[in-house]
Amino acid sequence: MGWGADITEGLRPVVDLLYPPRCPLCGSALARQGGLCAECWGNIEVPGEPACTSCSRPLDSAKAGAVCWVCQETPPRHSGVMAATLYSETSRQLVLRFKHGGKLALAELMGTMMASHIPDALDANSPVLVPVPLHRSRLWERGFNQAALLAEELARRGKGCVLIDALVRRKRTPSLGGLGRHAREKALEGAITARSSRKAAIAGRDVILVDDVLTSGATSSACVEALLEAGAASVRLACFARVVDQ
Repeated sequence: MGWGADITEGLRPVVDLLYPPRCPLCGSALARQGGLCAECWGNIEVPGEPACTSCSRPLDSAKAGAVCWVCQETPPRHSGVMAATLYSETSRQLVLRFKHGGKLALAELMGTMMASHIPDALDANSPVLVPVPLHRSRLWERGFNQAALLAEELARRGKGCVLIDALVRRKRTPSLGGLGRHAREKALEGAITARSSRKAAIAGRDVILVDDVLTSGATSSACVEALLEAGAASVRLACFARVVDQ
């Protein structure tokens, strides 16, 4: 344990006295900072088996090697999905408080939950952690990129090295909610590319694309395409919450 960690632990009683630990969702008292109460933990839905062998989408029942209907219809170019939770009211509230409520400290909790689903990086050829980019106008409005904060938390937990600006969003895209597949693809056409100065750092490397929520997959697909075009050996997706089509 380094000096920084020693100081943090030493100050913890003072911090807890000034700011008593509370569940960020319901406000219940906690034993220590940075977690959820037992009731809120119980409402978290975690991906499990059976699941699609291609994208890890939960399946009601499946034989070994089963592939979901989405991947059968459009085989993904990514190499797998690693989600910490399934999108529910509880995970939605965490994301909203983190992304729009200014509770940036939730990045540590969410990053820890994500890290538990990602293998450790064991050698010099560790994966490159690339956050889904925001358009500069949205970054100015929000003041931070939530995907970048999560990527940094994953790096602290030994899951790879962060390349914050590997991707660039050239144009501000509209909300994709309610749009059909072709409309989403059209909206994202040419919107996301690999930054020229980062292509050498991407080429030949395994990449983990990081985001807070995986919804339709349109944005992540555009990012995957850009990374593969830049020479990435493979791209896996890591997210805090995954929306599952019923």
